[in-house]
Amino acid sequence: MKIAFCLYKYFPFGGLQRDFFRVAKEIVLRGHTVRVYVREWVGEKPTDFEIIEVPTHSISNHGKNSEYFNWVSNHLNSNPVDRVVGFNRMPGLDVYFTGDVCYAEKTKNKNFLYKLTSRYRHFISFEQAVFNKGLATKILVLTENRKSEIQEHYHTEDGRFYLLPPGIDIDRKYDKQPQDCREKFREEFALSNEQKLLLQVCSNYELKGVDRSIKALASLPASKRENTFLFVVGEDNPEKMSALAQSLNISDHVRFFRGRNDISRFMLGADLMLHPARQEAAGIVILESIVSCLPIIVSGNCGYSSYVNTASAGVVLAEPFDQNSYNQTLEKVLENSALRQTWHANAKHFADTHDLYGLAKRAADIILQ
Repeated sequence: MKIAFCLYKYFPFGGLQRDFFRVAKEIVLRGHTVRVYVREWVGEKPTDFEIIEVPTHSISNHGKNSEYFNWVSNHLNSNPVDRVVGFNRMPGLDVYFTGDVCYAEKTKNKNFLYKLTSRYRHFISFEQAVFNKGLATKILVLTENRKSEIQEHYHTEDGRFYLLPPGIDIDRKYDKQPQDCREKFREEFALSNEQKLLLQVCSNYELKGVDRSIKALASLPASKRENTFLFVVGEDNPEKMSALAQSLNISDHVRFFRGRNDISRFMLGADLMLHPARQEAAGIVILESIVSCLPIIVSGNCGYSSYVNTASAGVVLAEPFDQNSYNQTLEKVLENSALRQTWHANAKHFADTHDLYGLAKRAADIILQ
């Protein structure tokens, strides 16, 4: 079979992009042909994908999306495939992978003037073309909450939804790392046993709440703050967050790294993961933290935050987010090493006893059936 994948932008460190890559690779492993339409591909191009970079010229993102959709539609008419799979919302999909929050839910409290904008009309119409009742598009969802949000706005039929298991790379699991990984990591970055390392991994600093973590670090009592550091890893411009750290006089305690392939080392070297995201449809980094046995503080609006409670591997912050509550939670967790050790043990047990790795195989089954 020939399978077309539609994805506006590929870069190697985004959660949605990594899910796409694993699913597409699984399709290829089963002997099928994969064609990928992107506006932009960043990073190495696999030789077993046919990658087509779609030309767009509009200034706005929604304008580029429309140009992309029109170009891809024309190309598919001339070069048909057996399935069209979207990792972004657009008309004409056979299968849609729900990696983003429901736009109607996200904008439900916007005023009527916003809903008159071309941006709003574009995104809501492309979403309607996937979720509206009576359509045939299969919808792959990562959480039951996401399904409920969609049905609340669109009354989409139950039978069109397929709940996927998580899809972590098995090589992220704690027992796949060298036994001395933590020691070598902390030696490399000159971290003593007494010093605490906070970690945040994300590719959109503001959306994922890096500023919230910097403020929480700055709020610690001076005696704790002196021995606490925050490493932020991901693809984004750190200028704004770096300026915030400087304004709070903690720039020496915050370091920014570009996206990396050795995140497992960082997770084993750290003492606590932070993920106070403003918006997160799922959050694969949450599960990667669990399988690395790294305790986590996460905002309650993240799709995968329920796994933290189920595994008893950290704290899920109440919504709506409150900075003071986050600050207090961070201080309490840092001063309670016994609690962190308990969460570490709980996460280890959860990683060993639950299927957190089967997303790509299940998604491929549905796409090909």
